[in-house]
Amino acid sequence: MNILFVCKWNRFRSKAAEALFKKINKNSKFKVKSGGLFPGVPVTKDIIQAGKNIGIKISKKQSGLPHKLLMWSDYVIIVADDVPTSIFKEVVKNDGKKVMHWKLKDIQGTNIEKREKIMLQIKRKIERFLKENQ
Repeated sequence: MNILFVCKWNRFRSKAAEALFKKINKNSKFKVKSGGLFPGVPVTKDIIQAGKNIGIKISKKQSGLPHKLLMWSDYVIIVADDVPTSIFKEVVKNDGKKVMHWKLKDIQGTNIEKREKIMLQIKRKIERFLKENQ
């Protein structure tokens, strides 16, 4: 089962979700990637540091959402409150993808503690997802 985590920029929430999933998941049937609607806003030092603080490595490399990546996925999990599910309506209708929406807020500024808090929320959601989809 291929899981695609999506947020607006692919610089914080989706990247954290991808890294956390890779760390937590022990089931080889799951593969994971991430992407953003508008990649290009740099991954900042506070994001990387927050990841280190909770034991994950956040990559600086960003990805958009090319058609090939969407077709690769079985699940699209939106990890952002500022990305509507309606964007993926055609993919669900035509290609049978499942879309979930975890409405997580982005963090403005460089507050590492707030970033860690969001990352831990993502971790709990991933743990629940894995438990429900074993």
